[in-house]
Amino acid sequence: MKKKDLEKALGKLGCRFEREGRNHEIWSIRDYKFPIPRHREIREGTARAIVNQVKKVIESSADEN
Repeated sequence: MKKKDLEKALGKLGCRFEREGRNHEIWSIRDYKFPIPRHREIREGTARAIVNQVKKVIESSADEN
């Protein structure tokens, strides 16, 4: 998966870019921060795992309300 496509998907979920780390970019949604590899191509499994984790954070915060 192209990194730009992953960034678009994360943006649609409400995530935002926080800062650049040494080898990764740091993104966040609410209080949850997570790394995104700084490669042009990101493996499908890695991208899927990141999106699934973000969805779990969204669902857990919706359950709290």
